[in-house]
Amino acid sequence: MERPAIAKHVFRVWHKEYVTPHYIRVVLEGEGAQDFASCSLGANNKIMVPPAGQKEVKLAVWDEANNEWKLPEEHERPLIRTYTHRAIDVANNRITIEFVDHGDTGPASSWARQAEVGDELGVAMKMRKSTLYAPADWYLLVGDATAIPVLSVILESLPATAKGHCIIEVPSEDDVQRDIEHLGFTFDWVVNEHPEQGSSLSERVRALKVPSDINCFGYVACEYQSVKNIRQYFKEQLQWDNKQFYAFSYWKAGVAEDKSAQDRREEKES
Repeated sequence: MERPAIAKHVFRVWHKEYVTPHYIRVVLEGEGAQDFASCSLGANNKIMVPPAGQKEVKLAVWDEANNEWKLPEEHERPLIRTYTHRAIDVANNRITIEFVDHGDTGPASSWARQAEVGDELGVAMKMRKSTLYAPADWYLLVGDATAIPVLSVILESLPATAKGHCIIEVPSEDDVQRDIEHLGFTFDWVVNEHPEQGSSLSERVRALKVPSDINCFGYVACEYQSVKNIRQYFKEQLQWDNKQFYAFSYWKAGVAEDKSAQDRREEKES
């Protein structure tokens, strides 16, 4: 199978706002948005964060003389993290990425907290359409704050006749976003001030009465251990096969993204 082309561009901050105390929306502007017209909202991208204290993103450049890519100096190389496309506005050359404010413990959160209009951020994305969910009579959407962008996209893309339940974990009552809604869904907002110390998401899922006489689909995106427990419940208790759910951990407590990537991939394939 031929690999999809990857669009990689440097954007500048056009607008930034705190939607809630721990949730930051950043609108980026750049002509590279044209390439993302063929991409799907809610799909993962790679952001390239400039090193602390730097405003510009330095990417590899092609060296014609030596027929090779020339990397930036080590102290100028951006840090790579995985995020989600929340919106793509091709007409105005803008894309939107939303960040959870974890303080300055990680490069992406720290960048978003300090970002100002004009600051640069690199974004790369596979230029292809992807499907987030399968057709179903009832949907179960589960995620922590890091999954709000993709869960929002799913809810917005489902038909008005769709039905289901959505469980979202946020750091505080003030982080509940009541404008995230769908007339056919019930919502359960879970407040967890310290998600890195554990979560009740899997218990919430187990306590839910899931229809057994209709076609269901589950979408789960949160911390590694919660995803592992929920995946096990889907398979062993509900007897769902892999076509009835998507479950992937966006992060692993106590481990940086680049260090936990292999563990999270292996869990998804289990």
